[in-house]
Formats: sequence, structure tokens, C-alpha cells
Amino acid sequence: MQENDSKQATNGVQLVEIGPDLAGQRVDNYLLGRLKGAPRNLIYRILRRGEVRVNKGRIRPDYRLRAGDVVRIPPVRLDARPAPARPANAVLELLAAAVLHEDPRLLILNKPSGLAVHGGSGLRYGVIEGLRALRPEARYLELVHRLDRETSGCLIIAKRRSTLRILHDLLRQNRIDKRYLALVRGRWEGGTRTVDAPLRKNVLRSGERIVRVDPAGKPSRSVFRPLAVGELASLVEVRLETGRTHQIRVHAAHIGHPLAGDEKYGDAGFNRQMREQGLQRLFLHAHSLRIPLPGEKPLAVRAPLDDELITLLDRLALEHDF
Repeated sequence: MQENDSKQATNGVQLVEIGPDLAGQRVDNYLLGRLKGAPRNLIYRILRRGEVRVNKGRIRPDYRLRAGDVVRIPPVRLDARPAPARPANAVLELLAAAVLHEDPRLLILNKPSGLAVHGGSGLRYGVIEGLRALRPEARYLELVHRLDRETSGCLIIAKRRSTLRILHDLLRQNRIDKRYLALVRGRWEGGTRTVDAPLRKNVLRSGERIVRVDPAGKPSRSVFRPLAVGELASLVEVRLETGRTHQIRVHAAHIGHPLAGDEKYGDAGFNRQMREQGLQRLFLHAHSLRIPLPGEKPLAVRAPLDDELITLLDRLALEHDF
């Protein structure tokens, strides 16, 4: 059968033919969307055991689907789950006011710091659940990419499946220009600096996820450009050439300039000094996006810094025009 938006029963084996709108999506993400309510560990378990097959063959979780692929989905028993928690009205109002750009295909919002992009891992809801509650009539709203919970700034949401596929293709080709503002420890020397250091994710015994520079890790590249330099701290713009977990935070710490407010990779003494100046969050902000949509003028969007970050820059006498 041809893949569409209709829901299918999960009490028997399904053979689903992938249509062009889903081409390019990772099979693990496809299954998460198909098997609503299934936890990630279940998805990875049935993939690891070979219960999910594509064209009768075993595949890895990162396999990208192609138009015409036939996916075998095993019967999956899902426990009844309560309806998703509705975010507080204050959160919904915050999200409604945070929209920077919207058209029939996508919207871009200025994600507040402290709000996760989605629920899970003990969180009742995130940005995507909030948007769906805010717009119950919307047929399709999906995250195009992610930002750390404490990071603020430009976040892209697709309003069509076909748009999600196009944007994922652009991300894989590194054609979406993403720039961040970060406050780092100390006086920045030497102008623009490219950090080319592979990153590897690790899980500690406590279950905490941490990323380290490791020659066996995935290629990772960040370009840091100083905007305002001070003795205690410097403001830099960061352009990502890859999109690894915690990439900016780990690369900044690796070159001796950890981010202000970074409790995982940062410097405790520097963080204490920044708290004394009024900083209560991570100073990392997805400042701008430039998206080269096919056949159109590139879409450029900027997210303003919030008042807390502006006030801190003023107190540190770091000149800015944000």
C-alpha cells in the first residue's frame, strides 16, 4: 500500500511503500512518527533485532528512506498513554509572541531559553507540543532541527511533510546558514578562528550524556568570529559547518573559551562571575538563519537577543547593535 497520513492498526505486520514525500527521512524517525507513543528504546530494539526491514533487508537506524522502499513494520503493542499535557497559558502566549516568520510551508520562532523543543525524559511538553496545542487546527507541525533546552533563538517548524523533506536535504548539504551569538570566557585573540575537532557522544554511568573531542568521533567544524572583545569576556558569532550535539559548547571549551552559563562544559569560576552580573542562563543564542529555498529568494530571519543578555552585554561594556 502507498504511504499516506492515515493511521494503521499495529496488531499485525504491515508492509508500507514509501511515497516521495517521505524520501530522505531516517527510518528511526519515520517509525517514531508511525508508531505514535512508542518509546525510542522500543524503536531501536526492533531495528536492532531485524524486526523492521526495508526491501526485505535489515537496516540501521540512520538508514534514509527512498521513494518506493517497502518497509516491514512488526506488530507492536503499545500501552495506553494519557493525553499529552497541555502547556500553561503563559507558555502558549510566550510561543505565540515568539513567531518571527510564517508562511504556508513553515514557521520560524525565537525559542525561549529553558524550554525544550519537545517533551520526554521527564518533561511533560516542549515547543512542538505547545505549538500543536496553540494551533489545534494545524494538520502538520514538525520540528526541522533541534536546539538545546537552554539555547534560545531561531527554530524551524515545518507545516508540510514535503517542506520537512526539502529542509532536511538542505541541512544535510550544509546549505542552511546558521549563526549563533555566544559569550565566552576571557579576551579573544587572533580574529576569526576555525575549530575542526571531531566530536563523540558518551553516556556516563549516571546516564548523563556528554560530548567530548575525540579523534574517533564525527567530523565537526565551527567558525568563531569575534564581535566585541573584553578582558573578562568576549562576544563571538559562531557559524556551524556541521550540526553535532553540543558542538559550539564543546568546541568553545576545547579552545579555552568556555561559554558563559554553561554548567556542563564551562568554567565554574567564570559562571559565578557572570551570575554576579545577572546572567541566569546559558549565553548561546541562534541569532540568524538564511535558507535557500528552491526557486525562490533566500529566506533570511534574525532573532533578537532577550533583555537579560542585552543587559549583561551593557554591564560588561561590550558594544553591540542587537
